Formats: sequence, C-alpha cells, structure tokens
Amino acid sequence: MGRISGIDIPRDKRAVIALTYVYGIGKSSSIKILKQAKVDESARVKDLTEDEVSRIRSIVDKDFEVEGDLRRATNMNVKRLMDIGAYRGLRHRKGLPVRGQRTHTNARSRKGPKKTVGARTKK
Repeated sequence: MGRISGIDIPRDKRAVIALTYVYGIGKSSSIKILKQAKVDESARVKDLTEDEVSRIRSIVDKDFEVEGDLRRATNMNVKRLMDIGAYRGLRHRKGLPVRGQRTHTNARSRKGPKKTVGARTKK
C-alpha cells in the first residue's frame, strides 16, 4: 500500500498516474519525482518495493509543497487579497470570476445556478 503525504494512492494504477492523486502533484511533477527516485514510470504501485515507495515519499516531503500546506498557502493568498481590498480580492468575496472573464452571459460555475426573474401577471 502506497501512502504518500497522508493520501492512499491507488494500487492498481501506474506510478506516474497514482502520484497525481496527491493534491499539488500533476503529471509533470510526477514524472520528475519518479526520475529523481529512479523508479520506472510504467510500474504499477502494487509492484513497487517498500524502498522505492520510501524514496518517493522522502522526495515529495523534501521538495514539494502538497496537501494541507499547499491548501493553507492558497487560502492565505486569497484571504490577503480580500483583506487589502484588491480588485481580485473583491471578486473572490463576491463569488465572481477573478481573471477577467465576461459575466453578462456564462460564468455559471462561479456564479451558481441561474436565478430566474419571473414576469408578473396583470390583475
């Protein structure tokens, strides 16, 4: 069983894909980690030796900010923007897109489901 940074990585997947289950590690980072640990990318997690898993674990702990630390840092950056009153912080606070996208139409993933304004009937 591979356990890295408090996450149980799936046993039946290739090592390069299984490492991406850790928050903060993408495919390119995963490839770098495996090269540094001298582990074959195509090897399945269940076939890795305990020594290989421990080498991967030590590289991730030493060189990468992952899981809780990364989430905390990201949240602190957003909170800082809100506290100083930056434009991006105001957009975060209002729940609107931050990176200049249009909001007249679209932006539904950020704004939530449409709030229909109904037409009133005459009495």
